[in-house]
This record gives sequence, structure tokens and C-alpha cells, in this order.
Amino acid sequence: MEIGLVDKVRERRVGYVKRINAKSRNKPYCRVKRHVPKSLQQLFHSCKQTFKGPETVPVTQDVHKLCHILDNMKLEDVGLSRDLQFFKPGNIIKENQRVTYTTVYKCDNFSVCMFFLPERGVIPLHNHPGMTVFSKLLLGQMHIKSYDWLPHASPNSKLRMAKLKANKVLTSPCDTSVLYPTTGGNIHEFTAITPCAVLDVIGPPYSKQHDRDCSYYRDFPCDDAHQKEIGKVKDENDSYALLEEIQMPQNCQMDGIQYLGPPIDDTVF
Repeated sequence: MEIGLVDKVRERRVGYVKRINAKSRNKPYCRVKRHVPKSLQQLFHSCKQTFKGPETVPVTQDVHKLCHILDNMKLEDVGLSRDLQFFKPGNIIKENQRVTYTTVYKCDNFSVCMFFLPERGVIPLHNHPGMTVFSKLLLGQMHIKSYDWLPHASPNSKLRMAKLKANKVLTSPCDTSVLYPTTGGNIHEFTAITPCAVLDVIGPPYSKQHDRDCSYYRDFPCDDAHQKEIGKVKDENDSYALLEEIQMPQNCQMDGIQYLGPPIDDTVF
């Protein structure tokens, strides 16, 4: 997921994102004590070990360790509470809220961020070029749809073929999901069924300068010609779609807030 959405905000490629004060009404943060939970510091240490820099993919052992830490993390570890007004069911009726994000920590090799999706909030279909992403649903229920490019899909084609990797509903608490540069559902979309909090660890972070810009897509059913093309390799349970790259959707409006949870101590490693 996803800090590419955030980076586009910082680059001011679109002009609709509003910086807000974390004390604003109905936002998902409250001030907490400065004590750093053990799990948050462990997450930082594991990230330092896992992400070696661009053009690298974490080894299996490090992936399992990081997943184990994320699987056991709770809202309170990042200064959140399920009692906050933002997470109340039906909150969309009171205020038409947008997706909100905050950055917990960021360096050249990885970033830790959170996304807060109101009921029916959407993070549209987008990719993670050259990245490995760990996503932990801390609270709520959401639908996830994800794709991977087919190996023979031409990057220069207007419509590229992709294989559906996930089309399901996640309910917290659930296991951490992991996507890789070419597998695991690198192109995905989140739709909140109830208010959600998602903790993302991304390595390396999005960077337009280093050709890791975020792209957005619209999916279409495969036509007869493409169905025939994949007929010989298609498994009975496989599903495919055609993806078209588009501009950032106008309904992809996000608010950035200051992270007010426990700070990570990056001086101890």
C-alpha cells in the first residue's frame, strides 16, 4: 500500500490533499505518552535487518520474522484506540471523510506508515514497483483485490494482462499479507467495509527519482482474444483481467496528519 499515494501528495502532483492538525475533530489520533512499546522498537530493528536497499528482495527468514512481529502488533502499539470517534461504525453518515495517512518512520531503505480508511473509503488499484510490502490490518474489515502481471504481458501495451491473486474480505485480527516486486499481488486495491487502520511496511519506499513512482490502474474483464491467448496456460481456478494505466483517480483524496504515537528510537540498533 502505499506511501506512493503519500509521496505524490508531497510532490504536489495533485492539489486536493489537505494538511490538517491531528487535533481536528473526528480524526484517528490522540496524543499518547512518549514510551516506546517493545513491539514497535522490535519492528524497527527487524526492518533494518530485512531491507538491504533497492534491487533486493528480503530473504525468507527475515520475512517470517517481520511477519511474526506485525502479526502480534496492536492499535495501542502505535498510539491508537478503537474507542476513537473515527473508528465508530457508521461514522461516514456524520461526515464524508477521506482516507487519512501518517508516516511513523522513513529512511532510504524502508518506510513505516499507516492508512486510516473510513467506512466505504477506497485506496484505488495501484502498483509497488520493485518493492516488498507488508500490510497488517490493525482494525476493521476491508475488501482487497490484487493482481500480478503475466510474464509475457507487454509493458508498452495500453491494456496489459494480469492474473487475479486475491479477491477477498479481511477481518482483523488477521495475518500480515506480503507482496513482492513480481508476485503476491503487487497491484492492489483496498475498500473499507468498516472503518479500518492498516499498518504498512514498504521497502524500498516510493521514489520518482529512482524510477519507483506509483501508477494507477482500471481493470476490465478479458475479451475473447485475450481469453484464447491464455487458454493453453490457464488453470481451472485462475482468473485474469486487463489493466489499463490511468491518472490518479479524482476520488483518491487523502488527508495527511502528524504521527503522534510512540516515536521510534533509531539511535539504538
